Amino acid sequence: MSELVLINVSGRDKPGLTSEITGIMGRYDVRILDIGQAVIHDHLTWGILAEIPDESNAPHVIRDVMFRLHALDLQVHFAPITEAEYQQWAAGRNRACYIVTLLARDIKAEHIARVSEITARHGLNIDNITRLSARPSLNPADNRIACIEFSVRGTPDDLETLRTDFLKIAGDLNVDIAFQEDSIFRRNRRLVVFDMDSTLIEAEVIDELAREAGVGDQVAEITERAMQGELDFSESFAERLALLKGLDEAVLQSIAGRLKMTEGAEHLIRTLKALGYRTAILSGGFTYFARYLQERLGIDFVHANELAIEDGKVTGAVSGRIVDGQRKAELLLEIAAREGVSPEQVIAVGDGANDLPMLSQAGLGVAFRAKPLVKESARHSISTLGLDAILYLIGFRESDAVHTLKATQS
Repeated sequence: MSELVLINVSGRDKPGLTSEITGIMGRYDVRILDIGQAVIHDHLTWGILAEIPDESNAPHVIRDVMFRLHALDLQVHFAPITEAEYQQWAAGRNRACYIVTLLARDIKAEHIARVSEITARHGLNIDNITRLSARPSLNPADNRIACIEFSVRGTPDDLETLRTDFLKIAGDLNVDIAFQEDSIFRRNRRLVVFDMDSTLIEAEVIDELAREAGVGDQVAEITERAMQGELDFSESFAERLALLKGLDEAVLQSIAGRLKMTEGAEHLIRTLKALGYRTAILSGGFTYFARYLQERLGIDFVHANELAIEDGKVTGAVSGRIVDGQRKAELLLEIAAREGVSPEQVIAVGDGANDLPMLSQAGLGVAFRAKPLVKESARHSISTLGLDAILYLIGFRESDAVHTLKATQS
């Protein structure tokens, strides 16, 4: 008869510990059923669930391991596990696994308490908690981004209610919370598509053009209503375009030169390129400005509206089909098919109501600093941090930054 023993070790971390202890167990042909460890500030917590094939050897295994650990000044606890307990635990490992990502400028105990309270209330058990971002400075003012990832298991009764609960506390605490199934697709995204205005850049270009044309207030009011979902995008777009008729073409270059990139955009694109991702701009804005960003950032594909110009003046119309919400969704699927990736492997990022169709098509749709309607309708949102926070939603760790930096420099 075999015997199951759970061995928990804690104390100051020491090199070679795993080798020493498993080496002792190896002399007794011990089978390892599970193993895990965590180190926080050089303090180790380490556990092994062991099956000792001959129960008569159990006292010898425990004695040898205990003596060695005591010699290393480490605390150890042994607990017998019944076969029924093990079978029940092992069956639980087959339940669905999800990833909860907590993002903030600085993470507080209350943030973790509220997130873990919701997971518990919805029947989810936390398996692991991992910090993905760099360790913070003791001066909170120096911290730009913080991220903790929870791996949880269980079968929530109502996923929509769970997401609603996370969205509410995210607003209450001024943090971002993402909830994803931990599937093979989450770890293998290959294409990222972006809206342009108020996503990659901190402006609505059509509003900038309108100010130059002297119709800024009129166009800004229509733009806001369209982004809130109060107006049909195509109709509102045509209405705004008509107000730009007669604007001098030279203004476009001036506006392009002063466009401000969104926080984290350049870091995000640089990292995605180093990791082999393909990127695209799918914009209801204008190709002139999208091409400018393509050259600056190294974007692979651009689809936007071609502003019609005659005799050096804006005509108040566009050439070809308007890139509205439906067209963005179609383009996402077309690019994915051409690149040979599943829609589940696509990340889509946007802020307006006209981005919702493409966000719903993507495996990971992110409403970025979005209007309330968009944030509530999208499955994921980022409101408190920059665009590069998206990296943490695909499991990127701060330690990975060193390798991607080397890749971009080579």
